[in-house]
Order: sequence, then C-alpha cells, then structure tokens
Amino acid sequence: MGNGEFNRRRFGAGLIAAAGIGVAGQGAALTPLMPCPPDRARITGPFGSASFTVDVVDTDASRARGLMHVPSMPLSYGMLFIYQQPQRMSFWMRNTLIELDMLFIDETGVIRHIHHRARPLDETPISGGSELLTAVLEINGGLAKRLGITKGDLLRHPAFAGQLGTGSCP
Repeated sequence: MGNGEFNRRRFGAGLIAAAGIGVAGQGAALTPLMPCPPDRARITGPFGSASFTVDVVDTDASRARGLMHVPSMPLSYGMLFIYQQPQRMSFWMRNTLIELDMLFIDETGVIRHIHHRARPLDETPISGGSELLTAVLEINGGLAKRLGITKGDLLRHPAFAGQLGTGSCP
C-alpha cells in the first residue's frame, strides 16, 4: 500500500544494513532487551528473532499512501500500519510496485495472519481474517517464510503498550 511516508533517506543506510536483518538463532546468547524506539520493531518466535527499521503510519492519509509508488525497499525495513481501535482489516496493492508480505497483528502484538507475497499493483482485497486487529507490518515479499516468521509470533513495538517489557528491542 501507499508511499509518501516511507523515509527514502534511510535507503542508503538500509542497503548497507540489509545483510544485518538481525536474525538470531535459537542458540544465540540471551541479551537484555532495551526499549524499542518508534522506528524499530522486533519479531520473536520459535525461529529466533528478526529486527526491522519501520516507518509508522498511523493517520488516515499516511495509511492511504502506504508504500505506493516505492520502487524498492531495503531488506531490513518495513512499514507498520497502526490503528487506534481493533477492527477487521483489508488491504490492497493499488500503485504498490514491490511484492510484500503482510503480517496482520492484534492489540497485544501477536501475529494472527500472514499474507505471503502480495502481488504488485493487484487491487484484489487482502483480508486479515475475521479477527479484530490493530496493526499490519508490511515487509519484502517472501521474507516471512525465509526467516521462519509464522502466525503466533510476537511483534515488539511501543504501539503495543500492553506487552510485558513494553516494546523491547535488542
């Protein structure tokens, strides 16, 4: 979805950091978790963890633009759509030029549904299912499967204030 809010200044740094997605295997040493700044999100689950730099879109106008007209996105980046009230969600790929994975998230940060490899420019509605949700994280298409991110994994970000260790990051 959309584009306007995606911070193009971060592209250069993101390309350099693309290899450093921050995936930690299950055997990785435990490190203390620090609070996430608003432009960072961390997904944890049985696969380990993955950290992303995110652009947060939390207004009607910024959510409408989303990732429209963006020709590429660094591997370790994403766009986090945040809604104030839990609701059923549906997205589309109008004017979106890159393939995306859409991670549909509830108010506690739990990933409830993943739509893999949404097709660029496709206007077919992409539903988050029948559950009430408060966020969607869009990342590069195919990345969720590649990293092992699945339904039930937890997204840590300050938007999910009810989380234990609120919005912790490495």
